[in-house]
Amino acid sequence: MLSKSAQTILQRRYLQRDEDGEVIETIDELFRRVANAVAAPEGTEAAKYSNLFYDMMVNLDFLPNSPTLMNAGVPGGQLSACFVLPIEDSMEGIFNTLRDSALIHKTGGGTGFSFSRLRAKNSVVKSTGGVASGPISFMKAYNAATETVKQGGKRRGANMGILRIDHPDIEDFIHCKKDKAELTNFNISVAVTDVFMEAVKEEGSYDLIDPRSGKVVDTIPAKPIWDKIVAAAWESGEPGIFYIDRTNDLNPTPALGKFEATNPCGEQPLLPYESCNLGSINLLNMCTAKGINYTKLDRTIELAVRFLDNVIDVNTYPLPEIDEATKLTRKIGLGVMGWADMLLRLNIPYNSVRALELAEKLMKHITDTARDCSRLLGKERGSFPAKDLSIWKDERFMRNAALTTIAPTGTISMLADVSSGIEPIFGYAFTKTVMDNDSFVYVNEILKERLLANGLYTQSTVDSLLKSGRVTALDKVPEDIKEVFVCAYDIAAENHILMQASFQKYTDNAISKTINFPNTATIDDVNDGYILAYNLGCKGVTVYRDGSRDSQVLSLGTGDKKVTPRDRATTTQGFTDKITTGCGNLYITVNYDEHGICEVFTNTGKAGGCPAQSEASARLATLALRANVDHDSIIKQLTGIRCPAAVRNKNSQCLSCPDAIARSLKKALGHKVGTPKPIQQDDETTVPCPECGKPILNAEGCTMCPSCGFSKCN
Repeated sequence: MLSKSAQTILQRRYLQRDEDGEVIETIDELFRRVANAVAAPEGTEAAKYSNLFYDMMVNLDFLPNSPTLMNAGVPGGQLSACFVLPIEDSMEGIFNTLRDSALIHKTGGGTGFSFSRLRAKNSVVKSTGGVASGPISFMKAYNAATETVKQGGKRRGANMGILRIDHPDIEDFIHCKKDKAELTNFNISVAVTDVFMEAVKEEGSYDLIDPRSGKVVDTIPAKPIWDKIVAAAWESGEPGIFYIDRTNDLNPTPALGKFEATNPCGEQPLLPYESCNLGSINLLNMCTAKGINYTKLDRTIELAVRFLDNVIDVNTYPLPEIDEATKLTRKIGLGVMGWADMLLRLNIPYNSVRALELAEKLMKHITDTARDCSRLLGKERGSFPAKDLSIWKDERFMRNAALTTIAPTGTISMLADVSSGIEPIFGYAFTKTVMDNDSFVYVNEILKERLLANGLYTQSTVDSLLKSGRVTALDKVPEDIKEVFVCAYDIAAENHILMQASFQKYTDNAISKTINFPNTATIDDVNDGYILAYNLGCKGVTVYRDGSRDSQVLSLGTGDKKVTPRDRATTTQGFTDKITTGCGNLYITVNYDEHGICEVFTNTGKAGGCPAQSEASARLATLALRANVDHDSIIKQLTGIRCPAAVRNKNSQCLSCPDAIARSLKKALGHKVGTPKPIQQDDETTVPCPECGKPILNAEGCTMCPSCGFSKCN
């Protein structure tokens, strides 16, 4: 049964509309449309499989990726979510790929690119006598084009930009998103080689290679470059890491070429022009309190593999090269969602050895069963054409070169009302936004059941949950419940990585997961996380340090939408600093509400001073704080402003009244290195959703809003 918020998401994003934008189908008709279209290759059994596919989706046992739900059964329907396009080192090649990516974005897909073949900045261009502008300049051109093309009329394009660690422009690439207004339609990752990782380990050097000639142009120490990658990721969550050699070691069709890039969220490495359609099994529906229902799971896997294989044939591809490459290997990406909910139902803590053991066992079962189903399909319909060039060449039948992927499920998991992918729960209670800005309080159903059974489900409990989202923050809840009902920020980064590695061990492709670090995490913590992920066999890593993207500019069709500062809370708490200025004492009060720092007041002492200037600075700082402007940005603007009186007065503790305000804000933020977060702030992020204004989350290598269903990537 679809929840009220799921129905709202379907109506807003998925139901077909006429030329005037009016909805022209019901939710039931959507699932019938998709089931009928995808069952078409079944021939005389099309009606049978249409009913089976329909039941599987309506019961929320399995849902395909968004383009399939949107476009199946529609003229010109493009049904795949993931594409990788090659970029050749010529003006024609660069802009031909740009045109191709625009066509893909128009139909609802996301694109991944490796810019590693492009010659370095300032390289000589023999044909013109000029110099090359380098990969990053062309990334900006791609970003601008993406900005103008809205995916399928429903969502803006998403890109992955990748550069090899041995490209001469690697340092510029590492910092290319330092200005958060740049490359807003790109995720970026560095393709890291085993040679480089060994050089980091040994604190040795490695070669930078001219992509045009293949010759070594410089040899540099590896550790400083690695440190810059880690520091940038600590600061903003990017770049991510793509362990390219490991991924190619597990390439199912090595004779067809090497992987150079992935799709936007990093879980699907693809050869040039390949695409992949994704779908996810709802794990919560596969279990009871007694355990996993493997009979139901196996039947769902069988139908899902058949469904995704059929999509390959009914799909309308945006380019003939994509049609050919996709059908040559017939890769599919069967994944999961609701993993955290399954653990709750089974009373297993996410951050436990039992959870890791179950993850390995379950994913091995899913991949092995999917391969068995692919063999049956191969016997029925024939193997994929490139089988003799693949790792499956000794197999008699195999329909698909690769079968399993853990993809982002941001929107479809909201339709199923379960946790996304293999991520932990991000909050056990929050406000959901539905039609006409109507909203209601959502509480995790499994937690609700547990609290009711223990007589603990009260309005006071719900109110407390809404403040932090954490069961571990509740006073009256027993420890055995707190132990199981952990959320993302209760879980150490190491446990996030261990979970990703456990699933990766038996996943054909890769995994889209965010490794969540607390705001207090240091650069060394992120470094250790990247190293651990490499040592445990992960194919890539995306990290996010809580609060590190507070000032991120989301270019997502918000237009000129104004940000309204939040109202002042009735009750606040804080502290008052006494700071000697050039004119006397200045008293600065910094107050907090439940969201963090909310206001700054100033008063001058008996010796006088500049009350108008200090009050104006405090008022503007307060306005910015309540509008969720990045705290560091406010401090940066105020710090260092000089007043002649302060410069002349040897007893002054500051350079000016605004500089004094900055000092108090730093104190309020506990401004040690790596800890610029308000002491009292509990929410994971202050970045507002561009559609409903509620806080968004960083998960599955992407951003998503648990309130209204908005997602940047899926």
